[in-house]
Amino acid sequence: MSITVAVVAQGTMGAGVGAALTRGGARVLTSLEGRSVESAARARAAGMQSASDADMAEADFILSIVPPGDALAFAQRMAPHLRAAGKKPVFADLNAISPDTAKVVAHVIESTGAPFVDGGIIGGPPKEGYGPAIYCSGANATAMAALRTHGLDIRVMEGDVGAASALKMCYGGVTKGLTALGSAMILAATRSGADHALRDELAASQPQLTPWFERQIPGMYSKAYRWVAEMQEISEFIAADEAASELFAAVAKFYERMAADHAGAKAETGALTAFLTRKPGS
Repeated sequence: MSITVAVVAQGTMGAGVGAALTRGGARVLTSLEGRSVESAARARAAGMQSASDADMAEADFILSIVPPGDALAFAQRMAPHLRAAGKKPVFADLNAISPDTAKVVAHVIESTGAPFVDGGIIGGPPKEGYGPAIYCSGANATAMAALRTHGLDIRVMEGDVGAASALKMCYGGVTKGLTALGSAMILAATRSGADHALRDELAASQPQLTPWFERQIPGMYSKAYRWVAEMQEISEFIAADEAASELFAAVAKFYERMAADHAGAKAETGALTAFLTRKPGS
């Protein structure tokens, strides 16, 4: 039996998830209200159908895939429609938010009578032959298993609401933290004139790390604006460790600067690209 899944929004991840579900035989809805021409084009290419919030509240599942700073606002926006819905959809928050934020979102959704699932996506946007891992936790997490037959790699975790978000925070802290660290030191090397030597030394002594930087750092430029709120969420998540919390608050500021540079002069992102595309020894 076909199911209906509402996916909001239509960024590269949301559109990728929507396309995977469409290929898997699901009917996929989304909201295009206030969205850009590019978002609408991604939605069409993914087979996602434009729908009102009220219509999305009648779906079988709602997958929230928005910038971390918009997660609570989206839940609050959908709450009155969920409250009015006759058949309550499973609402899964798949955003990079802290366990505490996930619990606040859960309270908003559960007050409507809709079942809530805490989730986190690890990996890149789905494409033909590939899909990221979608971890889910909480009392209603097993309901998400139904989406496995429709193209998603759903992994149900033990633990309450907050467990999946904690995993996402820790994993994102490692990968995005390392990306920021590498970028900052490459820029420092470039400013100090040590960039050629650093490029050669990384290639010689860190043969596994170098290609990772070559892939991850350029991929960061267009996503940095989204990562600011995620780093702030991580900072709050690890608040008990003051030094680590301050570290990720600083990483948030670093990504804010990278986002502004990418949208403007591209001086620093250009320097990073020049470093990463230069052949060792040249």
